[in-house]
Amino acid sequence: MVEGPVFEGLKVVEFAHVVAGPVAGGLLADLGATVVHVEAPGTGDPTRQLSLAKGGKHVWWSAIGRNKRSVTLDLRSPEGQRVARRLAAWSDVVITNMRVETLERWGLDWASLHAVNDRLVMLQISANGAASTLRNEPGFGKVGEARSGALHLTGHADGPPLAVGYSQADAVTGLMGAFAISAALTRRHEPDFHGEWIDLALFESLYRLIDWQVILYDQLGFVPTRAGNQVEAVPSALINTYRTSDGAWIIVTSGTPKSVRNIAALVGLPVDEYATMDQLVRGRDRLDKALAAWIAGHTAAQTLAEMTRQEVIASRIYSVADIVDDPTYLERDDVISVTDPTLGTVRMHGVVPRLANRPGRVWRTGPDLGQDNDYVYRELVGLTAAELDRLRAAGTV
Repeated sequence: MVEGPVFEGLKVVEFAHVVAGPVAGGLLADLGATVVHVEAPGTGDPTRQLSLAKGGKHVWWSAIGRNKRSVTLDLRSPEGQRVARRLAAWSDVVITNMRVETLERWGLDWASLHAVNDRLVMLQISANGAASTLRNEPGFGKVGEARSGALHLTGHADGPPLAVGYSQADAVTGLMGAFAISAALTRRHEPDFHGEWIDLALFESLYRLIDWQVILYDQLGFVPTRAGNQVEAVPSALINTYRTSDGAWIIVTSGTPKSVRNIAALVGLPVDEYATMDQLVRGRDRLDKALAAWIAGHTAAQTLAEMTRQEVIASRIYSVADIVDDPTYLERDDVISVTDPTLGTVRMHGVVPRLANRPGRVWRTGPDLGQDNDYVYRELVGLTAAELDRLRAAGTV
């Protein structure tokens, strides 16, 4: 029987705070990697102080910091930088989202870390990429969303661009970064593997996922813009949100001519008027209004039951209150309960993706600041007790 998560034995160091870098490391940690999260002594990762608090503890940290080891290290000091390079020499992967010139000044850039570990995989996240003219400009995720094209497409046609209600560019960059790390590691077994540097800008991951915008502009001169819940680049589809008679919100989506015709049948419009692509485009507004009126005359339960019967693709729009009680989420263990030493039993997101043979797990919530200093520096990196005592006395850790 195969035992252990798929990344068990993988050694990762995060010189990264807040969202994008820690998301990448968190995905690896969920699947078994040993992830050492490096934080400033005394203050720690700013995420520890973000979001709402309960009993004096900001609860987001318990989720975003889960499955990691926390060590403190003053990276501004020469001694701290030397210890950081020892961490890099120990590790298989380094993840960072610090400014490019800061990494170079501290000797934590790709060239410096590759010199101490030529098999290292390094994910370097920055606003504009380490190889660009704007390499040292600061940036947060919302700037990445703006530059990707995603923000230009989000909102209603007569309104301003709307940012989504979470750190979209940061989260997607973390996901892309974890994918890139995994891709690089597939070559690690080769004798001539000499590491990999992954240079990822905050706008690039979302930009890559909107894979139709450049070619539509190049070939047709078409600049897609905001179209509410519709997708302007696919005018033959019908996608919108509707309110039921009992006040619930439903989203209906159609991605094929057959699915559009199923909607027409549902609301009593002639199906043969939606047989060709041109007919779909011309008849979309009429169908949208008819569907809105039909849904407004039915409860959410009636709407979804009838749509299921007629193979119309739809869903209630979930709030988190719906998510934590949803039977599909629960049967897939997408909502799990974990013990937190301060908060007690907490519910949070489960491990995604799910691997059948070597599944991941959640073994701890976000650790206290510097909780793992002794274990990491003594047991993993190999510092002596005297060295660690000296670093503590100097305030370096």
